[in-house]
Amino acid sequence: MKVLVVDGANVVGSVPDGWWRDRAGAAARLHAGLQNADLSFDWVVLVLEGSAGAGVPEGEVAGVTTVHAPGVGDDEVVAQCRDHTASGDAVTVASADRGLLSRLDPLDVTTLGPRALRAEVARRR
Repeated sequence: MKVLVVDGANVVGSVPDGWWRDRAGAAARLHAGLQNADLSFDWVVLVLEGSAGAGVPEGEVAGVTTVHAPGVGDDEVVAQCRDHTASGDAVTVASADRGLLSRLDPLDVTTLGPRALRAEVARRR
């Protein structure tokens, strides 16, 4: 399976559109965009942390599985990528966080920048 793991904080924070005033609303908009886009992945996992989680309940809705990180979001992104690669899935992670991406090097995941994901979501509606 082709799996996309989205670092919600990094993707939301990639555009200075006022997201910091309403983190939950920004997460909900990202979730809606992922739901409505015709992406080339079999499974999409959106990882949210902190107050962003109030915008989207945990669980699967319309092809997007939302996970609320119990602590640091990066730790949950790594755990999701580890679980999916261990299952033999081809994993792409959407993030530009250099520290996070360096932690994913041993897992052989593909990366997709946050702006590239946003462009893909906008194009495939």
